[in-house]
Amino acid sequence: MNFDFNTTHEYAVQQDDADILASFKSQFYYPQHHGRNAIYLCGNSLGLQPKIVEKAIQIELNTWRDLAVGGYFAGTNPWLYYHNLLTPSLSKLIGANSREITVTNTLTVNLHLMLLSFYKPSNTRFKIIMEAGAFPSDQYAVETIVKHWGLDPAVAIIEIAPLKDEKILHTSSIISVIEEHGSSVALVLLGGMNYYTGQLYDLQKIASAAHQIGAICGFDLAHVVGNIPIELHQWDIDFAVWCSYKYLNAGPGAAGGIFVHEKWSSNSDTHRLGGWWGNDEKTRFKMEKGFHAKADASGWNISTTPVFNMIGLKASLEIFDQAGMSNIRNKSIRLTAYLEFLLQQVPNLQFEIITPVSVEERGAQLSLYFKENGRAIHDKMQENGIIVDYREPGVIRVAPAPLYCSFQDVYQFYSILKEHF
Repeated sequence: MNFDFNTTHEYAVQQDDADILASFKSQFYYPQHHGRNAIYLCGNSLGLQPKIVEKAIQIELNTWRDLAVGGYFAGTNPWLYYHNLLTPSLSKLIGANSREITVTNTLTVNLHLMLLSFYKPSNTRFKIIMEAGAFPSDQYAVETIVKHWGLDPAVAIIEIAPLKDEKILHTSSIISVIEEHGSSVALVLLGGMNYYTGQLYDLQKIASAAHQIGAICGFDLAHVVGNIPIELHQWDIDFAVWCSYKYLNAGPGAAGGIFVHEKWSSNSDTHRLGGWWGNDEKTRFKMEKGFHAKADASGWNISTTPVFNMIGLKASLEIFDQAGMSNIRNKSIRLTAYLEFLLQQVPNLQFEIITPVSVEERGAQLSLYFKENGRAIHDKMQENGIIVDYREPGVIRVAPAPLYCSFQDVYQFYSILKEHF
């Protein structure tokens, strides 16, 4: 894509004036630095707090105060069905029908549950393919599920690494490894976007390649949901999990999400761990032996809905509904490209942008790789009111989340870098 960027402050002001999402910036709280809003470019780690969350929490506090146990069946948002209030909005973000989605637990717990449902190794088909350098929780989950089945991780786990002197994975390389191991592969599991490089993988092509060899395909979408529009149902993804505290702005430790394609979720016999909240509601209150899973993704719910851990997500999703994911994505593409352009105008900082240039392979994140002094440079940014994060080895991740980051925020970031580095 070609953009008409320049390095003047007036340009940033003009872009903000023309931004149809500009008004959403005022709907969030910002960390303060010397009495002013910090430049917050860390939404890929923790999203900002929407101002409407406080009122949303008070609504449920009032229900608890006024109705006590009656809040499960009455009140503004009856708690018995609270998780169902979130699925219509999420279905628009991930391209799924509501019966393929549930909100429950947290990311890694949900990943373990999906692995227990979909990783069924045999003597000949037992390998799991994943990216080398995946987020540690994903590595731990895969390692322990393999050990759970009495297998050797060194044999059962196939890690795909970038080519020599490269930082990203090519789709052709991923597919080549899948085809190479063929009928020995039980599961292909990747992060939809690599947390370190910011590379967005081609979910549809990877899933298709996995299915062609008879394997299941799942994704950790922690850095994708709320960042990039996707079509999980149409792409025939078997399952996916995600957190809601990054781009979804639901707050630290907020409940995570599960997608299970309807070819699996509509079948109550699809294996899962049972709990009272995943039992068919028609028989749940009979209090009888025998687990009868609900014939949708919420059949993977185990325990009582953690309402107070979902309030922030419900509030934030109202903002997503108002803004529209296509509008968010369009701004994200331009804002991230503007950030990339300005970074290239800072000659005194020696770094490499390891995130792909193509907008089809990235979201609202650029990863800056420093061969030396990356941590010290990060700390100096923090001292100057720039909130970004650092990941070993040598990467500063910069994420201009489009709901609350403006073109002037990015310009101020650039101005501070030019002045202090």
